[in-house]
Amino acid sequence: MPTYDYECDACGHEFELFQSISESNKRKCPKCSKLKLRRLFGTGAAVVFKGSGFYETDYRSESYKKGAEKAKKAKEKKSESSSEKSDKKTSPKKED
Repeated sequence: MPTYDYECDACGHEFELFQSISESNKRKCPKCSKLKLRRLFGTGAAVVFKGSGFYETDYRSESYKKGAEKAKKAKEKKSESSSEKSDKKTSPKKED
């Protein structure tokens, strides 16, 4: 939901209002209660995406995705080999 700027022509009161795009313009000034309120044009009418589901990596190029997948596989191989080495170090030795 965008934020809109409003100004009262009667008293000059300016404020921002957070409201839905589908809501109608407000007409009554909260300060002087006259029906002289008007919505100002500006950058406040932009939609801001917030919350989960919008990630920077959602719209990456194919070459980036392939490179990231290769890096992930290399990291997994490295962690597997290091865990095998640690298993060998911790296993008890057999005595004859």
